[in-house]
Amino acid sequence: MNYIIGMDIGTTSTKAVLYGEDGQVYTHANEGYPLYRDATGMAEEDQEEILTAVTKALKQVISYLDLKRDNLRGVSFSSANQSLIVLDKNHRPLTRVQTWGDTRSAKYAAQIKNSARGQSIYEKTGTPIHPMSLLCKILWLKNERPDIYKKAAYYCGIKEYIFYRLFGVWQMDISVASCTGLFNIFQQKWEQEALKVAGVSEEQLPPVVDAYHQFSGLKDEFVKKTGCPANTTFIQGAFDGALSNLGVGAIDAGVVAVTIGTSGAVRVVTDHPVTDPKGRIFCYAVDKGHYVVGGPVNNGGVVFRWARDNLFDAEKSTAALLHKNTYDLLTEIAAQVPAGSDGLLFHPFLSGERAPIWEANARGSFFGLTQMHTRAHMVRAVLEGIVYNLYTVLLALEEVVGQPKEILATGGFARSQLWRQMLADVFETPVTIPQDFESSCLGAAVIGMKSLGIVDDLSVVKQFIGETSTYDPNPKNFAVYRELVPIYIRLTRQLRPEYENIARFQIEHSHSQNED
Repeated sequence: MNYIIGMDIGTTSTKAVLYGEDGQVYTHANEGYPLYRDATGMAEEDQEEILTAVTKALKQVISYLDLKRDNLRGVSFSSANQSLIVLDKNHRPLTRVQTWGDTRSAKYAAQIKNSARGQSIYEKTGTPIHPMSLLCKILWLKNERPDIYKKAAYYCGIKEYIFYRLFGVWQMDISVASCTGLFNIFQQKWEQEALKVAGVSEEQLPPVVDAYHQFSGLKDEFVKKTGCPANTTFIQGAFDGALSNLGVGAIDAGVVAVTIGTSGAVRVVTDHPVTDPKGRIFCYAVDKGHYVVGGPVNNGGVVFRWARDNLFDAEKSTAALLHKNTYDLLTEIAAQVPAGSDGLLFHPFLSGERAPIWEANARGSFFGLTQMHTRAHMVRAVLEGIVYNLYTVLLALEEVVGQPKEILATGGFARSQLWRQMLADVFETPVTIPQDFESSCLGAAVIGMKSLGIVDDLSVVKQFIGETSTYDPNPKNFAVYRELVPIYIRLTRQLRPEYENIARFQIEHSHSQNED
């Protein structure tokens, strides 16, 4: 048998899936690690913990193989984007990993966004001006951590650091580079205007390679830790969002992928770079001939988790007695409430927000509460609010790339029939749920297969996905949502001027409590 491994270095865990050349899954592994939030706006990880997770996950899937008989053709990678590690002249870390969710550079993002250069940089890089980007993170470092900034010899993300440790190679794929806010997606090279604003040089950033770039030479230390042969071919791959689209088969024009995991995204693939005059959506490379256009949201499943932990703590024990998943119990409770939650709206901005408003200071809110509303209304409103926000991203996307032909939905939420139907009703479009298994890993594996010459075209992924199910909009429900969504959108606009004020109060109040 010939096998290929798809690996995804994600925000909360690293996953590895062993595939046959027919796309069949033979085994998989998942190794988690913590996210550190030791200060307001911080969202960091420890690169050594991630490296350990990568080696453990790789070892687990390789242990399935009989390497005397089986042929491991290659290992291909996906990773979270917009992470930052600062290195000294010997490539040793000076910081932990700042993840995409770190918002401490909000002040500097606002300065760039409000300057004459802001829109120009966005239009060249395809990356909205936001604290998630390396451009803003480095500017924060320059101003708030000058001691580290002065020592900084190199900058990279988590995948680049892992590859440097495993192989000693120093390189970044075009997909991850295109997410930094420092890379010109039209000219496919580092953008000088953005570099000047950040105060970095090309020499401090890794050389950029294509997604199909191959390398080998795993260091002896990691050969022993993983059981992976030293001569195994590794493939560079791309960032997780782009590969998630590929992994569910959303690679044709007009096919939109909606993903809700911890966070969420709405994305469509094009064959050329596209930017938005209003700056609401991103455009990142998959490889040199494919681009993914869309918008990410901070607030997906993490908001449902907040509702579970803070509004329905008692239901955890009830679910345990019933041998049910707590989330399943909560969706059953939400399903008892009619579409629209009897006029209760929820803005899910518990972690600021990216698309389409790109406001790091955004805050969540319930609107329309009356005495008739119950916790059941609140949990349904939470679920609907997440979907309303995704729908506003789709509306922005439609202005740039046109109406979708098809919507594919994936992620943890897609296991819930209520959420699937809610998505179809709010979007007023049939929603297809592919039978995906770790779509970013599958996308990475298909990139690897093309690199190795196993397949000629990325569209082969459609043969690997398996069965699908489709949910049609309920006319009664979408009529309700058609009334409520405009209220949700207008309310967002009206609240925006106050987001900065309430965020400032919360930060100052938090500081004063800490001092006490």
